[in-house]
Amino acid sequence: QVQLEESGGGLVQPGGSLRLSCAASGNIASIYTMNWYRQAPGKQRELVAGIDSGDYTNYADFVKGRFTISRDNPKSTMYLQMNSLKPEDTAVYYCNAWRFQRGLKYNYWGQGTQVTVSS
Repeated sequence: QVQLEESGGGLVQPGGSLRLSCAASGNIASIYTMNWYRQAPGKQRELVAGIDSGDYTNYADFVKGRFTISRDNPKSTMYLQMNSLKPEDTAVYYCNAWRFQRGLKYNYWGQGTQVTVSS
């Protein structure tokens, strides 16, 4: 099992910055990919950014150049540095992790952290 806990959300003005954290615990050694998703009211959950075990990163087009995903060693905490925030970035941000063990894939989600961008 893996437990994920997000933190760092809050209210920020347009153009401001926030840094989200996702602390992973439990069987973290077999995690191979971690992602940030977000879900705005009335919209589907969407992928924001991801990072794999080789530290390869990918980003949604709508955050490229503004957000940076990173992960510390030994992969117990993932971060999302969000700069130049826009009102449309307002959403609940979720941490997601995939674990591979004995030929099976397991998917985990955190509870989410609210990010509100407003003046």
